[in-house]
Amino acid sequence: MRICLRGPFCNVALRKGHYFPGMVDSAVLRAPAGIWRKVATRASQENGAEFDFDLFTIGGGSAGVRAARYSAGLGAKVGLCELPRDLISSDEKGGTGGTCVLRGCVPKKLMALAGLFAEDVQDAASFGWEVEGPPQLSWEKLQSNKRRELERLSDLYMDNLKKANVEFIEGRARIVDPNTVEVNGKQYRAKNILVATGGAASIPPIDGARDYAITSDHVLNLDELPKKLVVVGGGYIGCEQASIFNNLGTEVYLVVRQDLPLAGFDREACAFVMEQYKLRGLHVYGQSSPTKVSRGADGKLTVRVEPYKRDGDPFDIEDVDQVLMATGRKPKTQNIGLENVGAEIDEKGGLKVDEFSRSVSVPSIWGIGDVTNRIPLTPVARMEGSALAKHLFGDEGDVKPDYTAVPSVVFSSPQLAYVGKKEDAAVEEYQDVDIYTSKSTPMKNTLGRKDVKEFVKVVVSAKDKKVVGFHMVGAEAAEILQGFAAALYAGITKPQLDATVGIHPSSAEEFVTMTQTTRKYRGGKLVEGEPLKC
Repeated sequence: MRICLRGPFCNVALRKGHYFPGMVDSAVLRAPAGIWRKVATRASQENGAEFDFDLFTIGGGSAGVRAARYSAGLGAKVGLCELPRDLISSDEKGGTGGTCVLRGCVPKKLMALAGLFAEDVQDAASFGWEVEGPPQLSWEKLQSNKRRELERLSDLYMDNLKKANVEFIEGRARIVDPNTVEVNGKQYRAKNILVATGGAASIPPIDGARDYAITSDHVLNLDELPKKLVVVGGGYIGCEQASIFNNLGTEVYLVVRQDLPLAGFDREACAFVMEQYKLRGLHVYGQSSPTKVSRGADGKLTVRVEPYKRDGDPFDIEDVDQVLMATGRKPKTQNIGLENVGAEIDEKGGLKVDEFSRSVSVPSIWGIGDVTNRIPLTPVARMEGSALAKHLFGDEGDVKPDYTAVPSVVFSSPQLAYVGKKEDAAVEEYQDVDIYTSKSTPMKNTLGRKDVKEFVKVVVSAKDKKVVGFHMVGAEAAEILQGFAAALYAGITKPQLDATVGIHPSSAEEFVTMTQTTRKYRGGKLVEGEPLKC
């Protein structure tokens, strides 16, 4: 049994093999040598061959740092290589913390929070607060404070590596052979090589896009707040950035190929989000695709948009300050030497790995995080890192990542979060399914912006009454769904959900007060309720 080492008032016991995010990170670092961590004195030997490292990690983002620290905590000698830090990634620039800390999760959440203050000011007036004039945003101050926080977190990642006795090497790594990596002209031998290089934003081959458009890296680091922004792409990055800049006062046009954005989310929830986007002033063009980006003599951009799989005439969005291409990210498998060892790459450019994160073609090479094209989420990357460390250096035998009940959220306004099955997927898998939904006005908006609504949905397998999906659209969807993700993982049933006492008044209580089905499916066919119109 392992004991949490956070302090004398924590009596949480950790069973072997069970780790809780946040808790173990601190425990590994604070534990005195010999209590938690076996300190490695030399690297492995195998068949007479000596290695400099038991594990050499390429990439210092969430996945690589987690795997490196946990492996060192289990007694392995670990090296980690990362590029010099920059907020804009490239083949020559990166930084500890990776995409999440420097150009993804953290900066976008800070920007999203900045935008919400404008909504708070609107709501304050309906609660009696006298606010004179619209609030003024200092873009320069926001950017300065944000950059300082990102640098602090990146430095913290570096400090944590040092405390875990991971040898850090700055530079560009290249795999020479299945057990050798070269950095800055020096070669390192490793029994295991971990590729955790993440992904990078890409710009599609649209006329003028690569000359005038920017990626999600750049949009978070603009010198000036754009007055008019076109966002191309209906994935979570596009929707988040469109919503963020809309809240910050920019006129935003979101161009989406499909009829609804967020293809990986529940269709009913996405339709509800689309309504809320439009109510907040976002211009959304569905089933549309840009065909050209051009710049005029005045420096302003024009985006030509054409209908996609629908009738209609092309049109121009003019006087645009910035065009964000949020059309996807690609795994960073190029120019790191994978071709030298014959590592198999999948059809989307990711390193192809098995269920234990081992390369399917090179046994000494492993891959975790976004570079493997599995689930591109930071908590998943960390989970894969800890699982790999336990698999390679722990005493639990074969350990593989557990993708059960992985929650996901879009940090737009409103937020869209879910865990488990979407309605259509549940019907296909279980055939007999009950759907419960509720729409309501948050209490914060009952005195003012009454058009702001929330939506919750519970998907239930009718045969055994198990809840197989939770969905929510609302201001606090992410915070609320985290707890329900734990309930789903534990196998909660609808009767148990109904027996749960709610917190009143709250948005969360909607999940435990729904008793009437909205739709019923039997044998895969709708037998009760109105069919989905989206």
